[in-house]
Amino acid sequence: MIRYILAICLTLAALPAKADVDVKEITTPDGLEAWLVEEHNIPFVSLELRFRGGASLDARGKRGATNLMVGLLEEGAGDMDARAFARATESLAASFRYDTSDDAISISARFLTENKEDAVSLLRESLVNPRFDEQAIQRVRAQIISNIRSSLKDPRDLSGMAFDKLVYGEHPYSTPLNGTVESVSGLERQDLLDAHKAALARDRVFISAVGDITEDELKRLLDDLLGDLPQTGAPLPGPAEVNLPGGVKVVDFETPQSVAVFAQPGIDRDDPDFFAAYILNHILGGGSFESRLMQEVREKRGLTYGVYSYLADRDGAQLWMGSVSSANDRIAEAVQVIRDEWARIRENGVSEQELQDAKTYLTGAYPLRFDGNGPIADITVAMQMENLPTDYILNRNAMVEAVTLEDVNRVAQKLLAPSSLTFVITGQPEGLQSTIN
Repeated sequence: MIRYILAICLTLAALPAKADVDVKEITTPDGLEAWLVEEHNIPFVSLELRFRGGASLDARGKRGATNLMVGLLEEGAGDMDARAFARATESLAASFRYDTSDDAISISARFLTENKEDAVSLLRESLVNPRFDEQAIQRVRAQIISNIRSSLKDPRDLSGMAFDKLVYGEHPYSTPLNGTVESVSGLERQDLLDAHKAALARDRVFISAVGDITEDELKRLLDDLLGDLPQTGAPLPGPAEVNLPGGVKVVDFETPQSVAVFAQPGIDRDDPDFFAAYILNHILGGGSFESRLMQEVREKRGLTYGVYSYLADRDGAQLWMGSVSSANDRIAEAVQVIRDEWARIRENGVSEQELQDAKTYLTGAYPLRFDGNGPIADITVAMQMENLPTDYILNRNAMVEAVTLEDVNRVAQKLLAPSSLTFVITGQPEGLQSTIN
């Protein structure tokens, strides 16, 4: 019955949200800061936690430790083994999700208002008192190693790994957060305890809650939830020394279709020109079938099913990235068309119609992202990590509309750097050879 009630709440929580999202900033008695959006029409709460640092905090020689540690958080906690923890979660009709990226550990919780005390208590056990039982370690380790081995047969994954190794040098970004077969096989329980202490600390947590909960209730729950975590974690790795020399690096791999990852230097989210660059990217390669790259590479020449670009703003690096796949005998032409369009839009800019079409799409699509408690909690916690103000949601579309044609074309000349455009291609591309060691 409780599970049925939660299903109804999740369905209702997925209905379109109000346009005015009222975000409150709160501080708990123990000094934790959080954002809250109260919504009392549905007896349901979404809670999002982000711990900055993520897998980039892996100790030297222990790559994959943070990822394995996070994968074990729901595999038993306190006096509950993995099955008991799963049963307890199900009995409360709660939902917990634990994810790892290079820059953050993400914890997502969904629970009914009537069960909030017990749900948060259960979540606390997983964060503060994970068991790391040997049987669970071996099971999750085997799953991760299987995924690693599969990625070594995937040209898209191989391109990504070769790209990261080339671009990020000695920074943790240069290796997969899953680790290698060798590094993960060598991890011991103490390595997971060390990774837990390094990553899950109060000095790097960002918190957002949306739903049927008051300020006072949230303050008390958060201090109970996170109060016993260490105050400080391991030092963050800092910025990467990005290497984008321009040219092509080929990774030989037997496949009928080559996969290319490409990039040039990007732009920081805090840069005053960010929105102009964001709109420019939409026109260049982020606007699906309407983008310049899709029109030139797919629609006019049929070289690919898809090509795209995006602004990649990581904690330690900012890149302007993209990807394309094409048959081995056509990838060289696809690469040349991308280079040509990169240079053309830099030199000639975009049209007023392209600008207006991009604004219409970006401002129209933005409200659709706020379609329930969960998405709103996810967006607002990301806003905190990006150091955005609570009124950003209300003002974001106005900032998009304020960008002028002059702004976009100025930024195109300022930022687009065809000579720095670096391609890493996995496959057997005809007519392309490595110009980068």
